[in-house]
Amino acid sequence: MGMRETLEQRLIAGQDDAMLRLSLAQICLREGEWTAVREHADACLRHNPEQVVAYKLLGKALDALGDAPGALAAYRDGIARARDGGQIQTAREMEVFLRRLEARMAAATDDDHGGAR
Repeated sequence: MGMRETLEQRLIAGQDDAMLRLSLAQICLREGEWTAVREHADACLRHNPEQVVAYKLLGKALDALGDAPGALAAYRDGIARARDGGQIQTAREMEVFLRRLEARMAAATDDDHGGAR
């Protein structure tokens, strides 16, 4: 049985907590299973809203699933929590993802309007 299966069995057995959900989200991220990443990162944050890495994973998942506004919100919330908690490196990583997403959204808006704003 692999790590994912082991963790899923713990979840089924009722051992649901923030770290279990974060671990599952990270595994699903490596496997490119964006819906599962979103589900586990969101559940992690319900258990512990201070788990800032989960905001980064949630933002990535929402972006990959086409929910840019949701991804922006996740990154912004995560950046604020990370800064409040002194997790500057994690905040900086999310700031990079946020800027890239904002730039893509601006470019798409420009494309939609024939390049003019």
